[in-house]
Amino acid sequence: MNGAPVNGAPAPRTAPRPARSPGRASSPPSVFASVRALAPPVLRALPWRPLAATGLLGPLLAAVPRLSDDPPTPWLAVNLLRGAILLYALGLAFLLDDPARHTTAAVPTGRVLRTGLRLALALPVTVLWWTATLLAMPAEHRPPAGAITLEAAAVCALAAAGAVSALRLGQEAAPGRQVAVGVLLLAVLGPWFLPERWALFVTPDDPLWAAAHDRWAGLLAASVLTAAVWLREPGARLRIRCGTSGPSRTS
Repeated sequence: MNGAPVNGAPAPRTAPRPARSPGRASSPPSVFASVRALAPPVLRALPWRPLAATGLLGPLLAAVPRLSDDPPTPWLAVNLLRGAILLYALGLAFLLDDPARHTTAAVPTGRVLRTGLRLALALPVTVLWWTATLLAMPAEHRPPAGAITLEAAAVCALAAAGAVSALRLGQEAAPGRQVAVGVLLLAVLGPWFLPERWALFVTPDDPLWAAAHDRWAGLLAASVLTAAVWLREPGARLRIRCGTSGPSRTS
């Protein structure tokens, strides 16, 4: 026993260990470690079926002029690519569908990381799809690549922003159908209701081509900003920290 005499001499006392604070928690994992752990299950959970179905149709649609001996008109060429873009955007509308949404909402990893990881994993797939679609169109009939790529980026960003907004504002685990319907309605009704000075769907030989793509750039920026705003958890500002931050009041 500590303090008992040994051969008439007091035994050395062992210094007591400092008590561990009951409210002290281990440090959270780094963002890199969280991404590395989440990437495989998120990759498996992505809705590959709608993305694959709509993605495969894009290059096929863009390759239609190769099947005809008559050269396509500029109107037909650009609208074949726009049709391919719309099809893929309908697949992207299902990107955030997650049947286990209400189960994973309680995990320590926040919405920004979980949802952002899904968007990030879909980005290289989208780049590969668009490269294949653009190359499927014969080069001599292809509209200006930079301008039509801007349209593709804006429409895909709009579909992703719609999925993020539906997830943020609603409680459904799979809002992809509603988002797809919304994107389709915008694509069909937009040309009818937009005034001519705001026209988006113009042909390369139209004098409004350059001005229309300024508006496409604005639509892309607005879609990205909307997705960033609605990326947070609905109750993020209502989160209450556990434990006491000051002296106890139970005296």
